[in-house]
Amino acid sequence: MIRERIAALGLVLPEPAVPKFNYVPVVVDGGVAYVSGQLPWRPDGSLAALGKVGADVGVAEAQEAARCCVLQALAVLESALGSLDRVRRVLKVTGFVASAPTFAEQPAVIDAASRLLGDVFGEAGRHARSAVGVAALPRNVAVEIEFLFAVADESGKAG
Repeated sequence: MIRERIAALGLVLPEPAVPKFNYVPVVVDGGVAYVSGQLPWRPDGSLAALGKVGADVGVAEAQEAARCCVLQALAVLESALGSLDRVRRVLKVTGFVASAPTFAEQPAVIDAASRLLGDVFGEAGRHARSAVGVAALPRNVAVEIEFLFAVADESGKAG
């Protein structure tokens, strides 16, 4: 059902990114899926929005990068769970925005991710959130986002 909603929105999940360092993309424990910080990989394998928002990158481009982070998170989550239909609720989103010194619109950037999660999961997509400005992010991306999801076990029961 969630995959159908993603397709109806005209979206495509990218290939799940494989970590280059010593961590796993998703840990599921006690009914919660912890999704490591996701970079804005596009389905074609390129990265969206390189540089600092407010200097090299505009808000609209950074918002597109935030949406790419969501899609990448859903790709790795689906790989870990077997199906996105196991997601009961989005619990928390922590967005990091590489920011020029005077840029203060981090919430506007991460709102794009929040809206997309609402579009995909409906009311269950509403979540707690932080939007944090940082000096730099891996690979010079403008946005990185980590996620917490409440998930049901394989039988469909709440974890």
